[in-house]
Amino acid sequence: MLVVHAHPDDEAPSTGGILHHYAGLGVNTVLVTCTGGELGDGPGGVKPGHPGHDEEAVRVTRRIELEKACRKLKIGHLELLGYLDSGMAGWPQNGRPGSLAGTALEEELERLMPIMERFRPQVVVSYDEQGGYGHPDHIRAHELARQATLRSGIPMKLYYTVFAKSSFKRALQAARDAGIALDQLPQMDFDPENPPFGVDDAVITTTVDVLADLSAKLAAIRAHSSQADNRFLLDLPAEVVASVMGQEHFIRALDQTGAPTPESDLFAGVR
Repeated sequence: MLVVHAHPDDEAPSTGGILHHYAGLGVNTVLVTCTGGELGDGPGGVKPGHPGHDEEAVRVTRRIELEKACRKLKIGHLELLGYLDSGMAGWPQNGRPGSLAGTALEEELERLMPIMERFRPQVVVSYDEQGGYGHPDHIRAHELARQATLRSGIPMKLYYTVFAKSSFKRALQAARDAGIALDQLPQMDFDPENPPFGVDDAVITTTVDVLADLSAKLAAIRAHSSQADNRFLLDLPAEVVASVMGQEHFIRALDQTGAPTPESDLFAGVR
């Protein structure tokens, strides 16, 4: 199984469960991380453009955290494409030279295709067309994974990791009930009753139960200790965390197996 993510820490909240789950079943798991996450938080949560933010220092810190998370999830292979973080949509770093969103897709495929050929995954997982919530690097990671799947013809299945709106609303309500100030997070500036990301349950084709892998998944999230944006999930009551994060949801985008949906196994029809 080959999973394509944009930044260090993206792998844990949405796919940490399946990475740990399938590794435990003997599946060779490969994580491709496209950027160094240089535009993440610096020491003390300092944001890009503010005094004390050093992109190179952030990159080094996030690489160390990513390797720790990979150990928690028992990931077999970590592959780094080496592009720069492009920042959130509308940031001045969008499209800068060397960034994931600012580099030609064909050039990027020259880095990903040899990885696809070397590992020959049966299953590939990445983001949907919106990149989950419109992040330029997530969108490009989606394009990369899809094109590499189509051009190589190797994978039997391609999935998009998605978050069910019903689960997200439940997490938001639980966070509010717990007194967590979500408005401090940049991506939380929206109507909580109509979040701009997440999908309707009806379009989800595949749900994998990862409750048994939840402790490893949470440990991987904690491993990215320099980044605050995902950590609010850890502050929710334990029963809510289990309810919201004990399943991972996907849309099956390409399939050569003919396995029926809905399904509960990414490898249904493969083995």
